[in-house]
Amino acid sequence: MTDFSTPYCKRNSPQFLDLSRAPYWLLRVLVLVLGLVVHALSHAQQTLQTGDFGVRAEEDGYFLQSTFDFDLPIGVEDALNKGVPLFFIAEVDVLKDRWYWSDKVVTHNERHMRLSYQPLTRRWKIYISSQPISNTGLGVAMGQSFDTLTEALAMVKRVTRWKIAERQQIETGGKYHYNFNFRLDLSQLPRPLQMGAIGDSEWALSFTRSQRLVIDANE
Repeated sequence: MTDFSTPYCKRNSPQFLDLSRAPYWLLRVLVLVLGLVVHALSHAQQTLQTGDFGVRAEEDGYFLQSTFDFDLPIGVEDALNKGVPLFFIAEVDVLKDRWYWSDKVVTHNERHMRLSYQPLTRRWKIYISSQPISNTGLGVAMGQSFDTLTEALAMVKRVTRWKIAERQQIETGGKYHYNFNFRLDLSQLPRPLQMGAIGDSEWALSFTRSQRLVIDANE
């Protein structure tokens, strides 16, 4: 009977970092680097927060109310100051629950906002429309000017009495819910900036929520 054995080579054995023998300054550097990585990961997953959100049933329809709380990241605000307009989109679908099939889309609503800086007047301009707004044409969008970016952003962050459905579109006794999405539209950015923004957490501004629709106006 022949015995087989594997020769042991000390050079090929795995080497482990013994932190107990590392100098104090190296440990501090490792802790700092780890903290930066954790911060970057948490920032990449950050989404917009809302302080007031919901749909209210009134006699003439269902109205969505929402306020957001966010600040533009440094890179996004820098592009805005250099004359690059930003486009925001708010979308809401009202759906009727169906156990036998996919939920039925009752209504689909969109709210498009274009935020830009006017260097000549040093004012901020916002256009709002129910249709997509392009850089070449504003269509029937309604515009409003502001003295500061803070004032302009306040309008972007606030949705007031946005009708998302008529009363007759919602059947009594039915079960409904609505899906809401708000985001910064990267597809409208200039091509070079668009390529750099895709995948960059700094440009990933979005908020999504799904809630049950309360049908009774008295509730």
